[in-house]
Amino acid sequence: MVTLKQLAKELGVSISTVSKALNNSEEIGEDTVRRVKELAELYNYKPNKVALSLKNNKTKTIGVIIPNILNRILAKVLFGIETEAAKHGYNIITCISNESLEKEKQSLQLLANGSVDGFILSVAEETQINNEIEHFKKTISQGLPIVMFDRVAHDVMCDKVIVDDFDAMYNATKSLLKEKRKNIVFISNINDLSVGKLRERGYNKAILEHGVQEPLVLKIKRKKDDHQKKIKSFLKKNRTVDAVIAADSSSGVIALNTAINLGLKVPKEFSVIAFASKSDSNHTIPKLTTIRQHAKEIGVSAAQMLIARMQNLPASADVKTKIVKTSIVKNKSTL
Repeated sequence: MVTLKQLAKELGVSISTVSKALNNSEEIGEDTVRRVKELAELYNYKPNKVALSLKNNKTKTIGVIIPNILNRILAKVLFGIETEAAKHGYNIITCISNESLEKEKQSLQLLANGSVDGFILSVAEETQINNEIEHFKKTISQGLPIVMFDRVAHDVMCDKVIVDDFDAMYNATKSLLKEKRKNIVFISNINDLSVGKLRERGYNKAILEHGVQEPLVLKIKRKKDDHQKKIKSFLKKNRTVDAVIAADSSSGVIALNTAINLGLKVPKEFSVIAFASKSDSNHTIPKLTTIRQHAKEIGVSAAQMLIARMQNLPASADVKTKIVKTSIVKNKSTL
């Protein structure tokens, strides 16, 4: 493999000149930059990334830790992170915590040992249940910035990207009330997560303000309950229910399918809204009305915040929280 020294020798210039030319330094004339780049391309010269990271104390790599790679929203966030990181010359290393506190800790320890310049992550379910945050604080104290997205630890002083979970559910519930729905049930299988709790509070506020009914909540345990059986049993026993608002996509899809199977006319007699993606809506008949989270934008914003923190902002700069607004995409499961 050709080196900077060999390029410099053949061009009759210093190694420093070659290095600066390859990095588009204003100190080097245009003709020299052109000659250096043409020869480098001819020999397919590639910089030694290990040597560069040792010299600059930077890896140009971001560590990303997500709880579940099969979750469509998280996968789209990851796509947004990678797309934005690449624009700025960064690579990413992705670890999956599988909702495990221990795996999350292991991933941080593994990558914090000189492999990355900072982290973007969504907190594991077990971490939120146990309210464990010391591993995040330790990582930040080592000089590695963290940006959290979606599920965040509010007691950790770091930049965050979240969606308006409370307001989104509040506004979606109000839209069902405007349809004259009189018995709306909130269904969730993410009860232990910060986002699930915020969505339930948004629903409760809208219902209590309206005063037509008391809050009606069906909580599903993801690892223990048979989701379909529990939702079907609930709707069979509560025939006065005329709308479902779901905190997660699977609860929304199951509720819609169950309502159809029970002979309810959707949306004439029964409405359904859920936090879900476009692809979820495309797989239901009728198409599901969704609360869209704009996952790619979340990923792009998280990457931008981390790169700014790593490149420009002093460690003492105030942390920020960016709120990405959701939107209700009306389809055929609501009036």
